[in-house]
Amino acid sequence: MGAVEIRQVEYFVAVAEELSFTRAAQRLSMTQPALSRAIRALEKNVGAALLVRTRTASRSPTPAGPCSMKAPRSWHGWPT
Repeated sequence: MGAVEIRQVEYFVAVAEELSFTRAAQRLSMTQPALSRAIRALEKNVGAALLVRTRTASRSPTPAGPCSMKAPRSWHGWPT
């Protein structure tokens, strides 16, 4: 397991909430490819896929995803 950066977790939460890399990237004021790379790096660091990816459908969290969202939400005081 590698080092996880807070910004990567914030990016993951944005994608999970928006159910779209494109909308999450817009929300975060970054490009979609940069966001995708950051999420891939996060998944590599935690050793698990956190999002279901399809060519046409929204991106939803995998079973590991909700566990990964609860802690960062509490750090920010967001509802869990």
